[in-house]
Amino acid sequence: MVEAYNLYAPDLPKEATWLNTSKDLSLKDLKGYVVLLDFWTYCCINCIHILPDLKYLEDKYKNEPFLVIGVHSPKFANEKKKENVVSAVARYGIEHPVVLDNNRELWEAYTVRAWPTFVLLDGEGAIRGQVAGEGWRLQLDKTVEGLLKEGKNRGILAKAPPQFIKKTPVLKSTLSFPSKITLDSRGEYLYISDSNHHRIIESRFLSPDQVKVTEIIGSGKKGDRDGSLENASFNQPQGLCLVGDFLYICDTENHLLRRVDLRKKEVETVAGNGRQGVAPSGESKSLEISLNSPWDLDYAEGYLYIAMAGSHQIFSLNIAENLIRVFAGSGLENIVDASLLASQMAQPSGISIYKERIYFADSEVSAIRYIDLREGEVKTLVGKGLFEFGFKDGSFGEAEFQHPLGIFAKEGEVFVADTYNHAIRNLSLRERKVTSLIKREDSPRFCTINDRSCEVLPLFEPNDVYFSKDNLYISDTNNHLIRVFNLEKQTLKEVFLNFP
Repeated sequence: MVEAYNLYAPDLPKEATWLNTSKDLSLKDLKGYVVLLDFWTYCCINCIHILPDLKYLEDKYKNEPFLVIGVHSPKFANEKKKENVVSAVARYGIEHPVVLDNNRELWEAYTVRAWPTFVLLDGEGAIRGQVAGEGWRLQLDKTVEGLLKEGKNRGILAKAPPQFIKKTPVLKSTLSFPSKITLDSRGEYLYISDSNHHRIIESRFLSPDQVKVTEIIGSGKKGDRDGSLENASFNQPQGLCLVGDFLYICDTENHLLRRVDLRKKEVETVAGNGRQGVAPSGESKSLEISLNSPWDLDYAEGYLYIAMAGSHQIFSLNIAENLIRVFAGSGLENIVDASLLASQMAQPSGISIYKERIYFADSEVSAIRYIDLREGEVKTLVGKGLFEFGFKDGSFGEAEFQHPLGIFAKEGEVFVADTYNHAIRNLSLRERKVTSLIKREDSPRFCTINDRSCEVLPLFEPNDVYFSKDNLYISDTNNHLIRVFNLEKQTLKEVFLNFP
């Protein structure tokens, strides 16, 4: 921790929007409490990584005058909308108060320069420590413990924990923030990562917009247990890939790769030791290595290629020999085209292989990129930088995306789930241009009779897209739905899940 200067903290904005609290808060309300401010933005993988640390501190000091406040200082334009932050708070199970710092007033007042940044205040509102980045749990714990002890000795702390925390209700739904999807090669089965239910759903198509659920993989409880489909457990599973009779899964918050034997109906771990970390150079035995938020994966010629969002790299796993290594990306966060290990990426979150190219959605640079397997080079189709994003169709040089997470490549074109633009986009590789297939139109806040703009529910942060038989299947994540878009008829429908 950076120790304090004993400066009194800038006050909280009077007109700010708050979540998870029964009233708007000021420093006066916080007098008598040790407060940990967490400056974050919900796109940021590092901000996601530290949530277990915050939960640990909240649980440990739940009976003490201690409080965590999330200060949501957005990077992307999409992150400034209250309803989007509400969804993010629900998705990540955040229960402490969150203030929306849309104009970054608090960010500037506290001289914050990176996500995440922690600021500790004592019971009198003085700044007693500030630090940025991951890996500070022990130091934060020690400092909080010390400030509580000091405050009690000085008689400046409240007698009880804060009473103004009010958790925002979470909508119950059949699916909960479904993220990634995949289909079998014949287009007969649909697999869904039902991420916030910590399970995978296998279903068989009855029609393009109806499926019958045939298996539920996972108990629905957070965990990393191997075993039968009913007893196995996951933690926020994301990417899915079918290889023969095996379904491979990015078990993202467990930092593991899992495999389902669909014939034997068993789940096993195939890569990762369960600890988040940085991979060594060279090959490693797959179960001995630390992974870092594996987000998506695809298969080609005996290898799984994994979008390792947390380390800004692409990994490869030799399935036959159980050997894993960094395939591309230096680990530095940026957009730099170069040879495989000299290139730089920024939170790759979607991956799709077609012929000699590994296409990936590089979310934090709002870019669509690919690895040329013949040349051993990383190249960019669309995208320019960490803070260059928008929503624009046109040539590859002119087009803009905003934090895309899903991608599917086929002959001559690439489909993209442009997540923060709530859109599905198409890249024509022959014409080198981007076209929007589905986008959210600006419409009235309230719908009226005969208002055609309200006839079809707009997409809400779609996380994935998959092409099959002239249909695009879409994981409409924040609407808790799977949708199907027919390319010929230009119709968008919900895929109905029929449970036994």
